[in-house]
Amino acid sequence: MNDNLSDQERIRREKLARLRKQGIDPYPARCRRSHTIAEARHLFEAGQLAEDEKLVLVGRLRTVRIMGKASFAHIEDGSGRVQIYLRYDEVGPQRYELFTRLLDIGDFIEVQGTMFRTRTGEVTLRVQELALLSKALHPLPDKWHGLKDVETRYRQRYLDLIANPEVRQIFITRARVIKALRRYLDSHGFLEVETPILQPIYGGAAARPFVTYHHQLHQDLYLRISDELYLKRLIIGGYERVYEIGRDFRNEGVSFKHNPEFTQLEFYEAYADYQDVMRRVEEMIAFVADEVLGKRKLIYQGHEIDLNPPWRRVPLRQAILEATGIDYEEYPDAASLAAVMRDELGMEADPQSSRGKLIDSLLGSQVEPNLIQPTFVYDYPREISPLAKARPDDPDIVERFEYFIGGMEIGNAFSELNDPIDQLERFKEQGRALVAGDEEAHPVDEDYVRALSYGMPPTGGCGLGIDRLTMLFTDKASIREVILFPHLRSKE
Repeated sequence: MNDNLSDQERIRREKLARLRKQGIDPYPARCRRSHTIAEARHLFEAGQLAEDEKLVLVGRLRTVRIMGKASFAHIEDGSGRVQIYLRYDEVGPQRYELFTRLLDIGDFIEVQGTMFRTRTGEVTLRVQELALLSKALHPLPDKWHGLKDVETRYRQRYLDLIANPEVRQIFITRARVIKALRRYLDSHGFLEVETPILQPIYGGAAARPFVTYHHQLHQDLYLRISDELYLKRLIIGGYERVYEIGRDFRNEGVSFKHNPEFTQLEFYEAYADYQDVMRRVEEMIAFVADEVLGKRKLIYQGHEIDLNPPWRRVPLRQAILEATGIDYEEYPDAASLAAVMRDELGMEADPQSSRGKLIDSLLGSQVEPNLIQPTFVYDYPREISPLAKARPDDPDIVERFEYFIGGMEIGNAFSELNDPIDQLERFKEQGRALVAGDEEAHPVDEDYVRALSYGMPPTGGCGLGIDRLTMLFTDKASIREVILFPHLRSKE
């Protein structure tokens, strides 16, 4: 292994050996810290530190300037960065040699001293004591060029976070988005719950699942593709408002909008329909924007987007007609719709696709990219919405909507189907499609039908993609930018 080391790595390992030979532990178990760097700076700038008050700061060494018997450097912790100043005659020869001969940029150190301001006005710690906390054996990326290679950034996110402070801010924003969603839902009477990730029957969405085998139970289990069916069991059980924020898993393609493992919010509200949920969604996302950004207008990929309610509402049929000139109601079967898509748009359809899936592909390719301002697209074909309630005036159309911002789908919602007989028939239709080779069709869940048979009140439900909402709030065009450890193809 050592034969493949770079010159810098060899030098660092030599320093490591010298440290150990001198009896210095390069990886001590403990450290002292009296203040974070941000706290120390605040106290000093507010005039709340005595001139001789000693502070103990810790952090990663980021820059070093050695000027004979005096040196400047910067250290950085999770709260910020500060300059430190060392003099040979103040720290002593042993500590000064440790700093100048055995430490490298990237090492973690502990320094004790007093705060002052240099002649150039920079807040600085005058070091009196110095200790090594952790020796870095790999050099950090060049400070002038940073870490730009996208492949390396995603595969070695730890290095990305070290080299690019703006990336750390993305994930701080993501955490704040999740906290704000919780605050909104908690303040409106929703109960946060946890439902199974490993499920004997997957459901709640049209997706191919990941499957694993439980050796003790001798059965296949599936990573959940949605939380929906378990959350609605809780509505049946008597809770009126529930939600869950958690990981879902779909064994599907990877793209700038898709990752096999993603984070989703799902909430369900008894005595509500999809119109009520529309109002809930636009109000909730506006609240999150207030909390996280301090405003409801943002820039995403060069477009100014206004999140203020009310958002535009457009029926799916109208949205596709406006974008393509095709009224899909004039084409009652898959073959005729596929033909006009080919002739008018040059779209070659999968011959196995159902009419509903063709309509969905028209939405995804022809409509979605142009939905920049917040938009609810509603009233979907029954055959691609097996868990949504049909419209009273048209059994082939269900009360479902998807909502789009910045040219991408952010979430999906229904007036939930609560007729157990109708639900069983829908499941059977999906089951036949599954047997026929549709890997995304919904399997029959007899226990869920049994649960519905005990009665579920009229209910509105909604899913929201946390990753895509974070993309919107951080102006990132790829989902990999907002997931700390995205899935990548193995290098082998």
